[in-house]
Amino acid sequence: MFLMRMIYCSKISNEFNDNSIAQILEAARKNNKKEHVTGMLCFNRKYFLQCLEGDRTSVNNAYHKILNDKRHENILLLDYQEIDQREFTQWNMAYLPEQKLTDEINLKYSGNPDFDPYTMSGNSVFSMMLEMKDSITSI
Repeated sequence: MFLMRMIYCSKISNEFNDNSIAQILEAARKNNKKEHVTGMLCFNRKYFLQCLEGDRTSVNNAYHKILNDKRHENILLLDYQEIDQREFTQWNMAYLPEQKLTDEINLKYSGNPDFDPYTMSGNSVFSMMLEMKDSITSI
């Protein structure tokens, strides 16, 4: 069984509402736990940036559900690769809210201080997520 890491970004759609992020996190944590998928979600009320880790089938199945979720659009696959080990083992889905996506962190990994994962490479977003995972205090 191969371990995979997939990172994608997307924009909120007109279907997104005030309860959507809580619903997304609840469903992801439940489904990911069952499928042994780990990962992290960053969200700033405009963009989603998510990393999923697990076996190839489970990661692919999760991605297909994401592709069919009407709460977001313009889904862009930033990185998909085999990995030797997981980086987010302690979370079925860690959540990094907007206040953690600071100008300083964004500028370090992109061309400007605004959080816009569409302007970042797969390597940059992964490095940013690794640095920020230590700032997650609760899920």
